[in-house]
Amino acid sequence: MGTGSIGLGKVGAEAFAPPGVEALPGRDGSARPADRSQTPRIAFFFNAQPHQLLHGITTAEELALGWRAEVDILSSTQVNLDLARATVLPDSRRRLHFEQVGSPLVRALSARMGRIVPPKLLTLLAIRRRMNGYDAIALPERTSIMLRSLGVTRPRFIHIDHGAGDRAAGFDPRIARFDYALMAGEKQRRRMLVEGLVREEASAVVGYPKFDAADRLRDRSWSPFAIERPIILYNPHFSPTLGSWRDHGFELVRRIVEADRYNLIIAPHIRLCDTRGGRAAAEAAFGPFAALPHVHVDYGSGRSIDMTYTSMADIYLGDVSSQVYEFLRRPRPCLFVNSNGRTWQGDPNHDHWRFGPVIDGAARVVPAIEQAIATHRDFAAAQAAAFRDTFDLHDGERHSRRAAAAIAGFLGLETS
Repeated sequence: MGTGSIGLGKVGAEAFAPPGVEALPGRDGSARPADRSQTPRIAFFFNAQPHQLLHGITTAEELALGWRAEVDILSSTQVNLDLARATVLPDSRRRLHFEQVGSPLVRALSARMGRIVPPKLLTLLAIRRRMNGYDAIALPERTSIMLRSLGVTRPRFIHIDHGAGDRAAGFDPRIARFDYALMAGEKQRRRMLVEGLVREEASAVVGYPKFDAADRLRDRSWSPFAIERPIILYNPHFSPTLGSWRDHGFELVRRIVEADRYNLIIAPHIRLCDTRGGRAAAEAAFGPFAALPHVHVDYGSGRSIDMTYTSMADIYLGDVSSQVYEFLRRPRPCLFVNSNGRTWQGDPNHDHWRFGPVIDGAARVVPAIEQAIATHRDFAAAQAAAFRDTFDLHDGERHSRRAAAAIAGFLGLETS
């Protein structure tokens, strides 16, 4: 209680293995179809940090269960594969094939450098020949579309959402290079169509499969606090130019802690701590508070990506992370920090700053928190409307099932 959680970069392979399931190095011995040549082959390739895996793993599971296809879960890291196996249901694991790919030498060198993920391009170079054996490759990030430039021309590439925020980075021009794209809701669909990133006939709004994965993983009974108080989640983004942690993180936390009215969770975006230098900077800023009973610091554990904190917190304090929309699954008070003096009104990249007060630094953070609580009714309707616009819930139908059906329809798969 009150201590910092271990980051994913320091977690052993067993950390994401569910009860009764051992963490395995690479191939797990899953049964394979007898006639591979007649079965469409689809790879869900996770070439980034573990948070992106939750956006695609349950879609892969649904696809393997409902349609005639051979579905492989590929990643450059064992941590991702263990999280994947922990997320899918036990009866589903035999329908999927899990494999670590890339260069063992590059992985070893990356680990020595303190990196969670080996350099993406080096992984792509190592696997480019084998990836031509697939009929389709589903990706929750854009860098790996470089496979096309490396000679991987046979598969069709499917873009999977990995967050539904407002930053321009979420509307990357590289999305236009994919053959098909999945989107969370109408907000993304409108902007991607306007920016020419997708075509109506080659895209689908499917909701947010991460909700399915996170709801399955999350322990709703867990709490880091012994004393009940309103809980603030401080969720700074990793961007040094858009985030608040570098210029104001320490002072924001210090003032909240000294007010001694709230329980505080400090859970930066996982990418803030995914290198040795980033982790050291975060520990320098937030480590002095980690031993306090009303402070919980998480530098990148599984709880930082499975919506544990966005679900339990009473108040959101942040800057530009898309996690604010996950927090708004249940509208609650928000407070945003504009650390860089941006003129944000009317800027679609900061549209979420309409959901609560915005401050320019740390000096007024405690009274601003009180203001956010007192005036929440003024923002609640906008929060609820934005959530509906961001995530198409479709009468409660499973998001992952919708995503899998969209992929199956695009590829012309037969039901199993």
